[in-house]
Amino acid sequence: MAELISYEPATGAELWRGETGDVDAEVAAAHEGWIQWASKPFEYRAETLRRFANNVRAHAEAFADLIARETGKPLWEARGEVETVVSKVDISVTAYAERTPRRRMEGALGARTAIRHKPHGVLAVLGPYNFPAHLPNGHIVPALLAGNAVVFKPSEKTPATGAFLVERFREAGVPDGALRLVQGGREEGQALAAHPGIDGLLFTGSAAAGLALNRQFADTPHRILALELGGNNPLVVWEPSDFQAAATIVVQSAFLSAGQRCTCARRLIVEDGKQGPLIEEVSKILDRLIIGAPHDQPAPFMGPVIDNASAIQVLDAFLDLIMKGGIAIRHMAKPDADKPFLTPGLIDVTNVANRPDEEVFGPMLQLIRVPDLDSAIIEANTTRYGLAASIITGKPQLYDRFWANVRAGVINWNRPTNGAPSNAPFGGVGMSGNHRPSAFYAADYCAYPVTSVEAEQARATIGQGLMES
Repeated sequence: MAELISYEPATGAELWRGETGDVDAEVAAAHEGWIQWASKPFEYRAETLRRFANNVRAHAEAFADLIARETGKPLWEARGEVETVVSKVDISVTAYAERTPRRRMEGALGARTAIRHKPHGVLAVLGPYNFPAHLPNGHIVPALLAGNAVVFKPSEKTPATGAFLVERFREAGVPDGALRLVQGGREEGQALAAHPGIDGLLFTGSAAAGLALNRQFADTPHRILALELGGNNPLVVWEPSDFQAAATIVVQSAFLSAGQRCTCARRLIVEDGKQGPLIEEVSKILDRLIIGAPHDQPAPFMGPVIDNASAIQVLDAFLDLIMKGGIAIRHMAKPDADKPFLTPGLIDVTNVANRPDEEVFGPMLQLIRVPDLDSAIIEANTTRYGLAASIITGKPQLYDRFWANVRAGVINWNRPTNGAPSNAPFGGVGMSGNHRPSAFYAADYCAYPVTSVEAEQARATIGQGLMES
């Protein structure tokens, strides 16, 4: 087994060290344990997971501190992530009851139709680094509630958070056989996704990885595949009633979490010739924006990206747009050569031909000027992705047009593109997912419906097609 090491992005200090896991052994252990877990009443599983929520709440500050140090996000943001881990349990219990209810309908001759749901079996969960507790937990909790066993591989960039999360489940009484942990990198992730012993895969990550998984799973239709991918998300500002409020939403949409949210705005679409007041207000906010380490005081708005390789990739994408004719409004910079801090970049790409339709996972926002709202909607839809979109406008009729014509799974009005509620479905279309929305609708892919026609006594006749006796 190879060694895996996690470093703090903000300081470079070593945070965690451990060995990569044995995928075969963990899948086998899950197979051994899942039937016993599935045979427990739903109420038992729900109560066990409520104990998990209480356990996380009891360790909330230590958990937030760990998340902040391992991802580099501000401590206030990490605390919010822990809160979503706690709230996920009650939301999932409610969702399971609503999305997978037991139903009985009376039929002819004393028969009845029953609709119930069964777990798939052993589900693999591959977690991302940007929300290393919240996002995998959003798969694990509904999967366990439904009676599945889970084999969880955290991102190789956030193994400590993944291990801490699993410890909280174990302390709450989730059996070892119902939840297994595999630490590792790309090799272990690929082995788990391709393992013949899993009955499905729940994945959050890049569109490129999701596309590869979709191709791989095309030969295994008996397995469930739920993909939660990224987005090249548009934010349209059109006749706003308050430029200062609009600018605040722009900054929140584009630069929260250092731009490392799949729902972050990547493209700012504005009316040509009228962008001046908005850009002026955005610049005022960016002048005051604090970028720093998780525990700095005063608290930073954003921290570093996850590592230097990612920072260089984002910076290269910004410079590439300049080379193609983009005009920098706010230059992106990497102040410390040894640490992955980036300053927010804002670039006018209106005249850049063949703009790359990619999710640049960092604090970069592209400005696009268009002549009218119809052009803004066309531009918003000029992407193979379809995760999040938002319009800032004081006119409800413009929002109605936007909502009706924009293709995305999350469409907001006078709100940021990011920060979707957990008590609603979350997912995208196009390259942003495979029509398996998560959050409140995660129950849909964690269990499958079974229809039964039932009668207490066997009664049957053949009314047609028999010779006379």
